[in-house]
Amino acid sequence: MALMKWNPFEEFASLEDRLARLWEGFPFGSVERSRGKRQVADWIPPVDIFEDENAYLVKVELPDLSEKDVELKIDNDVLTISGRKKLEREDKKSGYHLIESSYGEFSRSFSLPSNVEGEKATAKFEKGVLKVTLPKKPESKPKHISIKLN
Repeated sequence: MALMKWNPFEEFASLEDRLARLWEGFPFGSVERSRGKRQVADWIPPVDIFEDENAYLVKVELPDLSEKDVELKIDNDVLTISGRKKLEREDKKSGYHLIESSYGEFSRSFSLPSNVEGEKATAKFEKGVLKVTLPKKPESKPKHISIKLN
């Protein structure tokens, strides 16, 4: 019987691929894949997604960024939010003991549900939080029908 070298990182990659495929079936599933491989960003800002009867709201935490540092794009029913957070240190402050903040480029992509009107999307940047509103198509809203009795 031949001995085989075990690489635990291969199993982690396999698990990551299986979990990514699981999430792709849900609305707003991640589509951060390129030619079968997962794209790696320097940092990944946290995202919250809410829904009400009129729209979806995507909130992205982007501390220390401004609207000029962020790009939004909707293409083929995919919302992509990307940008860059720069590490700006002054030489006067060379006495840093610890830096836990994340810096670098990021990109987040989400598949949009079929009931979103992408051309009517709006975005607002306020206090380090990007808020993207994605209105629903009128026909996708539930309608209340009254029943009349004779």
